[in-house]
Amino acid sequence: MNRLVRGEPAISGGDRRRDQLPLWVVAFGVFVAADDLMVVSTMLRPIVDDLGLILPDDLDSTAWVVNVYLIAYIASMPLAGRLSDIYGRRSVFVSSLVLFAIGSVIVPATDSFAVLLVGRGLSAIGGGALVPVALAVAGDLHIGAARSRAIGMLGAIETLGWVWGPLYGAILVRFLTWQWQFYLNVPLALIGIVLGWKFVDPVARGRGRVDWAGATLLTIGLVALNVALLSAAKIQSISGLDQLTGGDADRWWESPWLYFVAITAFAGFAVIERRLVRAGTAPPIVGVGVLRGRTPVAAMIVNGLVGVGLVIALINVPLFINIVESSSGIGSTAVLSGVLLTSLTATMAVTSYLGGELSGRLGNTTPTIVGIVIGIAGFAMLGTTWSADSSHVLMALELAVVGAGIGLVLTPTSAAVVDAAAEDERGSAAGLVIVFRLIGFSIGLAAVTAWGLHRYAELRDALELPGLGDPGYKDAASSAAIEITTIALTETFIGAGLALLVALVVAVVGRKRTVTS
Repeated sequence: MNRLVRGEPAISGGDRRRDQLPLWVVAFGVFVAADDLMVVSTMLRPIVDDLGLILPDDLDSTAWVVNVYLIAYIASMPLAGRLSDIYGRRSVFVSSLVLFAIGSVIVPATDSFAVLLVGRGLSAIGGGALVPVALAVAGDLHIGAARSRAIGMLGAIETLGWVWGPLYGAILVRFLTWQWQFYLNVPLALIGIVLGWKFVDPVARGRGRVDWAGATLLTIGLVALNVALLSAAKIQSISGLDQLTGGDADRWWESPWLYFVAITAFAGFAVIERRLVRAGTAPPIVGVGVLRGRTPVAAMIVNGLVGVGLVIALINVPLFINIVESSSGIGSTAVLSGVLLTSLTATMAVTSYLGGELSGRLGNTTPTIVGIVIGIAGFAMLGTTWSADSSHVLMALELAVVGAGIGLVLTPTSAAVVDAAAEDERGSAAGLVIVFRLIGFSIGLAAVTAWGLHRYAELRDALELPGLGDPGYKDAASSAAIEITTIALTETFIGAGLALLVALVVAVVGRKRTVTS
């Protein structure tokens, strides 16, 4: 299908070259946001130490340095995407970078934990909003194979931010301080603001007013769901499973009633969206065409399941290294974790771009299925070969296999959703596909914590150690702690492979239904 069929003007070779400028500008914003999302994975411990919090006593609090960012990042996306449809990509892009910069100023300037969380939340709202805007810009500028390549390029840039984030954080922890991450965010945001104002298209493509009632209910639902999921996801802020605590749900954010709030909010959102579609009084936050199509719905589900697998790898690698390299200092383990994570995310960056190329030539389904199969094979290797004695080279190679598979999946699933959206709904569609992936992150974090806590306690209770006064007790206890923790962690890799197996079924079923419909 060409542009004339869609009612869009044809583009000359010179215009195509100019089209790349706004795409690279929004890609720059995505890179900065992706870096800020992942950077704390290797610098959380010094942040916690500087705030005066102590693990495991303050574990519930420290987890929220990660959680508040992820929650705000997710919640901002659908509304930001829809706002960019109605008010223009440039306005939302620039405003998002302003919020991101304000948050980045607050974080290193405070010694208050509560104020730091506010700063992280503001940065997350701004950073999260940049992603659907960037995907919508790719959809605006290109169609067909060119759109898949553009989305693949954005996926590669985002993943490069993930590559750089943990490694950059480790370097800062080793040679400077964690505060420098946020100091440097400010000039980067200012550069993005200037470039965005100059090159990103200000033209609005949507119509009418914003459905604020629907946006509010959707945001409440996303926040409630992710708070409920992440209240149990404590594993990302610890250096060993022995620091996990069971505890009872005695805080409001740990109560199961939040799931009821989420379900109620989503139900109310669905009712409002349905009425808007029938009445035609305002555009819905989520395009109806995207939700009705079998292919985009399958793509969003696959994205969520891939998010489950990906976060298990991203969280468990630093935790695994902290356990098996416990005799090394924080700086050394942070650098090693960053290097190993780079083998995962760098491969993802390459195959994200490759996924866009293959989608343009073969369609979205084939690279999706191939990528899922590769990812399953990679997680199977991680779950069956990793131990305290594993070679770092072998670990890096196996993580690269996982990254290759996941990277192949991300671009075609994103392209499938953006392709299904109407011109004035691309922003909201782009936000929705990323939301599914990040909800998968939250589910994966909660699952890792629950399984790790359960298995650590189970294996610990089965230990047979020398007597407390025995000369060999200390060494035996230390070795046993490493062994049972690595067992619990490698079992979660098998769980990640099972999540991808479900994604494979969804992808195959979605393809069959699309062909026969």
